[in-house]
Amino acid sequence: MSDHDDRPARVEDIHELATAMPEVEVGGDAERPGFAVGGKTFVFFRGPRKDAFDPATGEPYTDVIVFYVESEAEKQALVQDEATPFFTTPHWNGYLGVLLLARDIGRLSRAELAEIVQDAWLARAPKRKAAAWRAARPT
Repeated sequence: MSDHDDRPARVEDIHELATAMPEVEVGGDAERPGFAVGGKTFVFFRGPRKDAFDPATGEPYTDVIVFYVESEAEKQALVQDEATPFFTTPHWNGYLGVLLLARDIGRLSRAELAEIVQDAWLARAPKRKAAAWRAARPT
């Protein structure tokens, strides 16, 4: 692992990491981009919604980033681990996604963010694409 991977993650890293994955389509706009593979979004920046709000002020969060995950078990592991900045809301019950506030992204290292982005891509990529990507990775 390099010092580059050890440093705190930044929002800008999401674009770099997501577009480094195979066959990624970038949608949305500069303020709220989304990243998809095979027509399925795997990471996106969400606009404010009343279901995700600051408990101290009651104001909707304006900096929510959504990452898809492979399973409910993975989702629960991320949101229940107090060492991670991930959370969920009732709106996401039944959906395989975790939320992260952009302001908290520095609680992850760049390497940790890379793993989350790769896992999100794998969760949404067509099975053959995912298998090919895994096969090409060193063990």
